[in-house]
Amino acid sequence: MKTKNHRLARAATIPAGLLAWSLALPAGAEIRGLGGTTFNLSAKVDRIVTGEGGSYLLWGYANGNGRAQYPGPTLIVDEGDTITINLTNRFPASGTSAGQRVSILFPGQQNVTATCTAGTCTQGALALEAHPRVGSVYSTVSYSFVASQPGTYLYRSGTRPELQVEMGLTGAIIVRPSNFNPAAQTAYGDGRSAYDRETLFFLTEMDPRIHDTVEAAGVAGLAATDYLADYFPGYWFLNGRNAPDALGAAASILYPTQPYNCVPRMHPGEKLLVRVVGAGRDQHPYHHHGNHARIIARDGRLLESAPGAGVASGVNAGPDLSHEVFTIQSVPGGTVDAIFQWTGKDLGWDIYGHAASDPMEPAEWAPDHGKAFPLILPDLANLTFGGFWSGSPFLGQSGSLPPGEGGLNPTSGYVHMWHSHTEKEITNFDIFPGGMMTFLIVEPPGQAIDEIPPIP
Repeated sequence: MKTKNHRLARAATIPAGLLAWSLALPAGAEIRGLGGTTFNLSAKVDRIVTGEGGSYLLWGYANGNGRAQYPGPTLIVDEGDTITINLTNRFPASGTSAGQRVSILFPGQQNVTATCTAGTCTQGALALEAHPRVGSVYSTVSYSFVASQPGTYLYRSGTRPELQVEMGLTGAIIVRPSNFNPAAQTAYGDGRSAYDRETLFFLTEMDPRIHDTVEAAGVAGLAATDYLADYFPGYWFLNGRNAPDALGAAASILYPTQPYNCVPRMHPGEKLLVRVVGAGRDQHPYHHHGNHARIIARDGRLLESAPGAGVASGVNAGPDLSHEVFTIQSVPGGTVDAIFQWTGKDLGWDIYGHAASDPMEPAEWAPDHGKAFPLILPDLANLTFGGFWSGSPFLGQSGSLPPGEGGLNPTSGYVHMWHSHTEKEITNFDIFPGGMMTFLIVEPPGQAIDEIPPIP
């Protein structure tokens, strides 16, 4: 199987330390994952780390015989292809996962078939399940379906999902439209779903009591508790990490089982496709500072009054039922695709510090061209410089900084906090800052947005 690297106002008022995190990042703005038509996944046991230094038991899907990861590998496929996922149950014969069957469900995919070698699987309540290991023999179930609709989807365990999804058995699927063109990308094959960059926001939560109990007493130990019913998360994740770890580099050795980061980056005027997946048990109001976003699709279906008419006719009908929001309401099991743009529109001042006679920048908001910054900046002698400040209020311009400063925001980008609007969800086990929190970085025109190599 081949691994592919898929491409993809006001400055927010935020604490200095948080801003420093965001500006020191070697991060790109793309979605990373596995491409192809056949995927070999394994269910395995490992551990994850949390932003305040915790370490918790993980049951996760792995790429082949690699390490389990959280979330499972993002599968990036093409509309119309027949997709096969071979799932092998590689849980140890003893320990916390002993005796566990495993499976995968594919919400939003139609006519899923499943097969296995006779005697190595059982039809469960929701899916065909691979048996536990017997001696040195591992059981495998093969699932197949045609990726008939472009969009954003999830996959997850269908075996005791209240436990196994909590333990980490879940991941994302992205289906590219059949007419996908890397030079003119669209999410749904329609011009009004066009975008320049994309970022995945895979939202999950975790109740550490469940993981601690399974580790200490096995699955049977949960029977003496009400944790699965009286669910009470203490951690919230973006793409398998919580802040500040979500801001670190992808595929970092610091997070060997959490390879995906979450750092949206863009230039003014670009369209950022925001793919939000609600993969846990709770709702999450995901808030994006800087501008509204336009929701164009839910659950892998374009919001259009005549489905398919625009693509079939070549007319740019598009998502005529799309609508703008300031917070994306993510629901359990649901996905949302939204388009976000930022130009500095209606700020009332020129974000570049232009004089009226200066040429326009690409995608500049013309009515504000040449308008002065509305505040008188204090004399440098009256300032205390912080390591998080570029020294200038203007995009792409650095100002006076004391010796040794300036390395945290070398491009002088604008930064907006993006986070859950439920306050407890921006903590790690009640420690702020953490949880579902990251930053959008608006880079100056012409500034390269680094590509990070694909996950091996």
